[in-house]
Amino acid sequence: MEQLGPKATIMDEAAMARALTRIAHEVIENNEGAANLALVGIVRRGANLATRLASEIEDIEGIRPPVGKLDISFYRDDVSRRVAPVLHKTEIPFDVDGKDIILVDDVLFSGRTVRSALDAIIDFGRPATIQLAVMVDRGHRELPIRADYVGKNVPSSHEEDVRVFVSDLDGKDAVEIWDVAAEKQAIKSGEVDA
Repeated sequence: MEQLGPKATIMDEAAMARALTRIAHEVIENNEGAANLALVGIVRRGANLATRLASEIEDIEGIRPPVGKLDISFYRDDVSRRVAPVLHKTEIPFDVDGKDIILVDDVLFSGRTVRSALDAIIDFGRPATIQLAVMVDRGHRELPIRADYVGKNVPSSHEEDVRVFVSDLDGKDAVEIWDVAAEKQAIKSGEVDA
């Protein structure tokens, strides 16, 4: 069977590392330091990126902000339509009250994942602020949500899928664009395995 591949690789390991360093500097500047910061990554890749971002902030400021991870499965507005959502553990080992929370995700698309994450964080307390950091903003918003910190803006069509890979989960760091229509057609015709 033939293997499908990406249409394009738009960020490699070095580009992702540079983007995280830049975002760390922007976060520190906008929050006048790191003393009141806490990071919350949306499971799965957002949680990995949040840990890396905390390390970057520590390298610059000498203060490592606490890091949590958030599973939004039951906060999604389509949870009733999903047969069996994949559940992951939420771990927020700090008090969110009064903190400047940096919510971290891999791709910002419709805005629905972020809306769900906002609801989930508020269930833990009342942060001073919630700011959004994403590796990729691909547009096509369905809700009035925007990122405060963006690794890369990637205009894309609905027929494309922007995929962020992180080495801890995927064995590589990269951002790739995949042709969803071609992938579905190849699977349907039996040219590749599903």
